[in-house]
Amino acid sequence: MTQKPVDIWGGVECSIRRVGNSYSDQVRRSGHWHRPDDLSQIAELGIRKLRYPVLWEQVAPTSLSRPDWTWPDERLGRLRRLGLDPIVGLVHHGSGPRYTALHKDSFATGLARYARMVAERYPWVEHYTPINEPLTTARFSGLYGLWYPHGRSDELFIQLLLNQMRAVKLAMQAVRCVNPAAKLVQTEDLGKTCSTPALAKQAEHENHRRWLSFDLLCGSVDRHHPLWSYLRRYGATASELQEFVDDPLPPDILGINHYVTSERYLDDRTVPFSGTYTDTEAVRVAEATLAGIRSLLRETWERYGRPLAVTEAHLACTREEQMRWLHHIWQACTALRAEGVDLRAMTVWSLLGAYDWDKLLTCDEGSYEPGVFDVRSGRPRRTALFGLVRSLADGHPYSHPVLQAPGWWQRDIRFVG
Repeated sequence: MTQKPVDIWGGVECSIRRVGNSYSDQVRRSGHWHRPDDLSQIAELGIRKLRYPVLWEQVAPTSLSRPDWTWPDERLGRLRRLGLDPIVGLVHHGSGPRYTALHKDSFATGLARYARMVAERYPWVEHYTPINEPLTTARFSGLYGLWYPHGRSDELFIQLLLNQMRAVKLAMQAVRCVNPAAKLVQTEDLGKTCSTPALAKQAEHENHRRWLSFDLLCGSVDRHHPLWSYLRRYGATASELQEFVDDPLPPDILGINHYVTSERYLDDRTVPFSGTYTDTEAVRVAEATLAGIRSLLRETWERYGRPLAVTEAHLACTREEQMRWLHHIWQACTALRAEGVDLRAMTVWSLLGAYDWDKLLTCDEGSYEPGVFDVRSGRPRRTALFGLVRSLADGHPYSHPVLQAPGWWQRDIRFVG
């Protein structure tokens, strides 16, 4: 029997991040907010599903009592007519509107109320991602100080993570009051950390930590979990952790976002005798042992035994390297499917490109990386990725001379120092 091809999904970069009192909106920066015809061009790729924003900050920026549905009404209606099934995102690296924030009690209850409003208005929508990458957002906002509320402590990190996971649960429960068949597609950036010998304990901690959002939803963070003591030491109460154990909400699909920079290397040798260390891309370090996307996906499957999808696959580089990266991910997904892993799809992320991710969204400097389309002229222009994606979406292998060479991440030119 011929194996069914891996489904190809798409995604529109839609982060709304807050730095101080300033918000930055990727949908507006790309111009997509004002170009409904973009969706017709996206549909020509032949993809089956599209990760698409109906973001809290956009629909109800001043109050949940005064939502403006004009934009999502038009866009979701158009998606439906085009035969594109949306995976609706409600918060994407955001902190919510100004009347709430990640560290406030009103965030979880507010998102649940908003989620129900979305479900009631669009009862035909079947797939939801209430919060994209909650663990990543908690790290960037609570540990590294990059995004609002700009914390740098384990206490705030844990508070932000638990508040987001509570919000995911409440939001999906609210959606399912309207549509019991609604499915949770929970996304998270998945990498792995290796290190110099002196930092082995820190690497081990981070390798346990990377699973926390999935572990919480699946109800496995109990007293036997390797991070139970850490969570309790830095502010989590036994009762709030037990709530996830007693009332789990396992995702219908575990969405794995993976980038060439996802795997990390911790090195204490770069700043000797300082008591600090550098956290850099493992792909740049000769002695680092890389797991690779295929191994990471299999590890996820063996840990949870739940359906998987790669929900972001993108590389900021030349057209040739972008093609090699996407094809590399597709090959891994196809191989795992052949081995019996329930891997549903690969998502081509940043169809319209993205702005300022090289600065981790901390500023608006106009640094743009194209995707399947290049929007710098004000209109989407197809890039070399278009033919590759359309071929894979049609279920046909893609052949191109560019794909005969390995990607830069597989060659010695990747090493620095």
